[in-house]
Amino acid sequence: QMPLVESGGGMVQAGGSLRLSCTASPRTFSSYALGWFRQAPGKERAFVAAISWGGAKTYYADSVKGRFTISRDNAENTVYLQMNSLRPEDTAVYFCASDSTNYYSASEWRYWGQGTQVTVSS
Repeated sequence: QMPLVESGGGMVQAGGSLRLSCTASPRTFSSYALGWFRQAPGKERAFVAAISWGGAKTYYADSVKGRFTISRDNAENTVYLQMNSLRPEDTAVYFCASDSTNYYSASEWRYWGQGTQVTVSS
């Protein structure tokens, strides 16, 4: 079983919304923080959002604050990223990750999904 599997990407017009989902195996979900990163062509993988293992604390990149919301359903081993008011600059491959103590650094996450493409047209 893949450690993490993302879904929900697609193409949307600017101003629209998408919800990404990431389902994890119990091994890569239970008691771990979860995060979302994105990578645009020619750019490094960048932090988007993270949520503590209990869900009480959330963290966001400045570029998505007020527009994106991260949440988790521990009963379903799933983490979500609700993306509203999307902009063309949000276009990227979005990855979910689990198990980290330094949320903002991609190199500090242990498990990764394969990514899902989000394209926002102007």
